[in-house]
Amino acid sequence: MAEREWVDKDYYADLGVSKSASREEIRKAYRTLARENHPDTNPGNKEAEARFKRVAEAYDVLGDEKKRAEYDELKTMIRNGGGFGGAGFPGGFQTQGSYSSGFNLNDLFGAATGGAGRSSGGFPGEGGLGDIFGGLFNSGAGAGRTARPSRGADVETEITLDFREAALGTTIPLQLTGDAPCNTCHGSGSLSGKKHTCKTCNGSGFVTDQRGHFGLSSPCPDCHGTGEIIEDPCPDCRGTGTVRRSRQITVRIPAGVMDGQKVRLAGQGEAGPNGKPAGDLFVTVHTRPDKVFEREGNDLTVTVPVSFAELALGDTITVPTLDKPVRLKVPAGTRSGRTLRVRGRGINGADLLVTVEIKIPTNLDDAAKSALRSYAQAEKAAGFDPRDGWEGRK
Repeated sequence: MAEREWVDKDYYADLGVSKSASREEIRKAYRTLARENHPDTNPGNKEAEARFKRVAEAYDVLGDEKKRAEYDELKTMIRNGGGFGGAGFPGGFQTQGSYSSGFNLNDLFGAATGGAGRSSGGFPGEGGLGDIFGGLFNSGAGAGRTARPSRGADVETEITLDFREAALGTTIPLQLTGDAPCNTCHGSGSLSGKKHTCKTCNGSGFVTDQRGHFGLSSPCPDCHGTGEIIEDPCPDCRGTGTVRRSRQITVRIPAGVMDGQKVRLAGQGEAGPNGKPAGDLFVTVHTRPDKVFEREGNDLTVTVPVSFAELALGDTITVPTLDKPVRLKVPAGTRSGRTLRVRGRGINGADLLVTVEIKIPTNLDDAAKSALRSYAQAEKAAGFDPRDGWEGRK
């Protein structure tokens, strides 16, 4: 999510938390809302699906301390009238430098920072405030600048994984359709590779229309902003170096990826024009709830049913993990609802948190009932009172 797309967003409202919410509060709010609105939980519910995406987008920003700081500073700047209000040129604009947190206003207006979801590649020095003022006051495009992208467009896609696939990591094939290097000219746009500097713009990619004291820059109509003229354009790609086609790639999802998290694959986006580098691929990962496990960070949580005898007398029980079951010792006198820790059996070496919960039998035979009655009498004779010290008894 590029900073310029944050302007109209209220991520705190999307997660239902205050602006002073802690990182843990933000994480808990995200988990609750993501679980409630997950597409697998609400099949066919477009409203829930849209809210799920908003929640995931909000957590992507607020769950990252650096992004959250930049987002907060941007919203403060706009609220104080420093970014988009006022007469004439908006107050608070800086044509050079950045604010104290490293947030650069040029990013808001398309400077070459690169970001997920953009429709085209970066434009070096193009589209930022420097070019707006430079064009108006006839500073020209500047040496080395061109009006064409310096790289291919970034691509965004979404996948849904099983809980255990996300926890353990997996490799999946993805089918993508977009700009790819032309096989005929190998991405150069020229059959022979012959190019020469555009004489109209002298290789800058821009031409200037002088209007009195002002000069307005625009992409050169002859070289289309590349600064070069291809002498023999490839007939298959018409000199662009790219053609639109489908391709399949293999994506490795790292172990422990969170629901709603984005995985970046450098250079797997759309091909750049005329041999320029490709953009990046951003894969948003959604996970299906598991029937056994949940997670707290990288810790796995599981609730295991046990009998009264196992808790009262103590026992060793078998508990599941992401691979093979392990044995867990339950100390004598353990209360129902207690959580026991199995170290190193969570995600990426974290822990497995096992909550033991007593399960009451519903169908006892005569022998079991007789034994239980005898135990109840012995319990009373020993002076045990389950409600001793209970506040409700006062």
